Amino acid sequence: MLVVAGFVAGLVLTGRMRSSGPVDADPVTPAVRAVAAADTKNGNPQRGPAPAAPDFTAIAERTIDTVTNISSMQAPRRRASPFAGDPFFEQFFGDMDAFGGRAQPQYSLGSGVVVSADGYILTNVHVLGEMGRGTEVRVTLGDKRELRAQVVGADPATDIALVKINAGNLAAIPWGDSSHLKIAEWVLAIGNPYQLNQTVTLGIISALGRTNLGIAGYEDFIQTDAAINPGNSGGALINSRGELIGINTAIFTESRGYQGIGFAVPSNLARRVMDDLIRYGEVRRGSIGVVELLPVSPEVARQFELPRAEGLLVARMSRNSSAYLSGMRPGDVVLTFNGTKVDSATQLWRLVADTPIGTSVKLKVRRAERVVDLTVPVVTASRRLPVSQ
Repeated sequence: MLVVAGFVAGLVLTGRMRSSGPVDADPVTPAVRAVAAADTKNGNPQRGPAPAAPDFTAIAERTIDTVTNISSMQAPRRRASPFAGDPFFEQFFGDMDAFGGRAQPQYSLGSGVVVSADGYILTNVHVLGEMGRGTEVRVTLGDKRELRAQVVGADPATDIALVKINAGNLAAIPWGDSSHLKIAEWVLAIGNPYQLNQTVTLGIISALGRTNLGIAGYEDFIQTDAAINPGNSGGALINSRGELIGINTAIFTESRGYQGIGFAVPSNLARRVMDDLIRYGEVRRGSIGVVELLPVSPEVARQFELPRAEGLLVARMSRNSSAYLSGMRPGDVVLTFNGTKVDSATQLWRLVADTPIGTSVKLKVRRAERVVDLTVPVVTASRRLPVSQ
């Protein structure tokens, strides 16, 4: 009887266990199902496993040969010597200078990006060195060909330079639109760090529109955490579609090595610089004259009895500037540029520089207790950059 009773009880328990479904560690309640259904209805995908990192192998294979190695050699500079041209002195000392040292050429190394099939290559000004008389620039392509390059032009304000090689049917990288970039978007950096040719690193866009870095006169940088090291300068920053969205230019570092903070010139700016260099041999920018501007901090606002800490205080200006001739005066506070609020001098000068020469801009300035509208003509900028702090 005991054996039969135990057998029957075992059948009952086994049946119950089989009839019940598997138990989840975190059961889905009706309330949770309702929230998930609402999220799906509102266009929000239900939560699932975190997506894996995208595969960039095909993009790297397609674009890596568009990034070149660039080297430049500057002829040695001789210091003035009282024995220069003296056959007796040169017989014993040759090309040594008056202080006993032999003049040595200067070398620069970096990267470049092929942007056209007929041989135009973008790089950084500092990659080419001083570019004085006797400078020789050579480009090593992805197929190992080494060719001499001609410097088409250079723009120190953005640190962008353009060179040309005598070659055709080159693999050129397609242009991307840097105005559509988003923070945390995946990017690849391709260059030649420490002469390690065609190195690819992966990262994201950390920030956009970085200014006041002291890197260049005209600053509007993409910040990325893709590894950039010495030698990457002039290389390509590429988006997930294999398009050029920046020219790698600088790093922030305390050890000359990678620290996850790199900066690139946006492709839209680099392309505009390139077009001007091809067309004019220089970059033409708009200007309203030499004006010294100070950001209006709370301390400045209290000192000048301003109602709010906003805009840019005109500290000094040239009397022959178009801004002065249009009515702007020291002590004015510039509030807007064509309706856009301005909070830094770098931002204002960038807006002015991008305005077509010959047109006019609308500036709203605060003067004492009233707001004044000014119409200021945009003229050709001199090579001297506006003064700002």
